Amino acid sequence: MTTAKSFAQTLRLMATSRAMVEHDDFATEREVYYISKNWGDCRFDDQAESDATMDDIEAMASMHALSREQLRFYSESHGGSVAGRLTVVDRNPVSGATVEIDCANLGSGAYSVPRSVEHLSFRTDARFVLAIETGGMFQRLNNHRFWETARCIIVEMGGVPTRATRRFIRVLSDAQKLPVYCFVDCDPYGFTNIYRTLKVGSGNAAQLNRFLCVPRAHFLGVTPQDIVDFGLEDATHPLSPTDIKRAQDAPENDPFIMTHPEWIAAIKQLLAMGVRAEQQALAKWGLNYVISEYLPEKLANTSGFMP
Repeated sequence: MTTAKSFAQTLRLMATSRAMVEHDDFATEREVYYISKNWGDCRFDDQAESDATMDDIEAMASMHALSREQLRFYSESHGGSVAGRLTVVDRNPVSGATVEIDCANLGSGAYSVPRSVEHLSFRTDARFVLAIETGGMFQRLNNHRFWETARCIIVEMGGVPTRATRRFIRVLSDAQKLPVYCFVDCDPYGFTNIYRTLKVGSGNAAQLNRFLCVPRAHFLGVTPQDIVDFGLEDATHPLSPTDIKRAQDAPENDPFIMTHPEWIAAIKQLLAMGVRAEQQALAKWGLNYVISEYLPEKLANTSGFMP
C-alpha cells in the first residue's frame, strides 16, 4: 500500500509540473505540500514527504538536463543581491514583454536574483564576478561603487549560496565567459561549506551539481596567509571545537580538498595558527581599507588565487 501511495503521489506531482509548465505558473515547496490536500488518499502527510518526492522527480529529470526550477517547483529561499556593470534581460511575467534591469543604476539598492534564472540573458563589460559571503560587505562595496572602478559584478551570497544564487552565477559566468572570485571569511566553514558549495556543489545533491556548481570560481580570500600579510593577528578569534573538527576532517574525507594540495596546506596553516578571521576584520585598518588596499592588492595577482 505504501509503495502504491508513493507511486500515485509521484504521478500526481509530475502531472502538476506539466500543468504549471503549460500555464507558465509555479509552486513553492510549501505550496506543493498543500496542493496535495485535494488528492484524497494520496495526499502528503507532511512537507518532508512532498520534498522527498520532488527530489526523486528532479533526479529523474536531471537525466534530461532539467532542474527543479524548470519543472516549476521553486524553493522558498530567495536569491542573493547583485550590483555592478551588468544589464539583466528579463521578461514581464504577464505580458511577456522584455524588461531590462541595469544593475549599475539601482541607487543604494540592488537587483534580487529570481528563484528561476533559466530565461535570463545578460549584457556586460565586466572583467569578473566577485561573490561575497556577507550582506554587510556587499553593501559596503556597493555603496562605494567598488564595481565601477574594478569593472566587475558583485553578488551577495549571504552564507552558503542558495540554489538560485548558484545557478545565476553559473549561467552568468558561462554566458559571458567571466571568472568568479569568492570573498569569504577565513574559517573552515567558509572554505568547506560556502566556497566548496559554490565551486563544486553540494554532496547532498550530486546529480544536480553540473547545473549548480561554478567551475570558473576561484578563492580570493580571506586566506590564513592574509592574516599574516595584512596584519590581522590581533583581529582574529580562536577556532571553536567545531571549526577544528571540520578542518581536521576535510583533508581526509572531502574529495575537493583532497584533490588540491593548496587547500590542504591552507587548512593545516589555519590549524597551526589556531584562529579564524572574518572578512570584516580588515576594518581594523579603516572602514574602507578593503576597497582601497585589500581587494586591489589581491586582484593584482589573480594567478595566486586558490583553486
